[in-house]
Amino acid sequence: MGRTSRTLSSSLGRKMLMAASGSFLSLFILVHLAGNSSALLGRTTFLAYVDYLHSLGVLLHFFEILLLTAFCTHVFLALLLFFENRKARPEPYAVVKSSGGATLAGQTMIYSGTVILLFLVLHLQNFLFIDRELPVADLLRTVLGNPALAVIYLIGTLAVGLHLSHGLWSLCQTLGLEHPKYTSTLDKKAALLGLAIGLFFALIIVVALFYPGFLL
Repeated sequence: MGRTSRTLSSSLGRKMLMAASGSFLSLFILVHLAGNSSALLGRTTFLAYVDYLHSLGVLLHFFEILLLTAFCTHVFLALLLFFENRKARPEPYAVVKSSGGATLAGQTMIYSGTVILLFLVLHLQNFLFIDRELPVADLLRTVLGNPALAVIYLIGTLAVGLHLSHGLWSLCQTLGLEHPKYTSTLDKKAALLGLAIGLFFALIIVVALFYPGFLL
């Protein structure tokens, strides 16, 4: 049995791979948020950020491959663990405790993840898999200036925040970063951080929707 097969056959191994892929995706989301936030500083700043990304050339494509690999790994392991848990416990518990990560975010991870997956397909279709005729700043303003698309983007970004609010707590738990002094508040801190990320993405969408001069 190869190393990959041994890792996937181990519950701990699968959780560690989930943590590793989740860490990489969380880092990407933070970088992506920082880059997108430059749009709030005006067209010149945002286009400078876009030009910098394009200047990375091959390095950018290499990162995109790593990102795709991490995302596919994360989705595969999430589905694997979800169906394993369903098989082991076909009936839900009659009483669900709110401690230990058993929060709304934790109980809806598979659903928020599904929303994120569908949202990502739409996002890539709008910004990547197109014949781009408009500068990316104008494209961003056009997409987010559409009320229907703006609502979909708001739902998607809030799903990201909800997913992260539990995922960050789970990541710390899997990596053994808990400590008796702060474990009791770890889930609250993770929830606040995830919510803050989702709301900041949402702020960009709201500004683009209600401020006509956005990125002009």
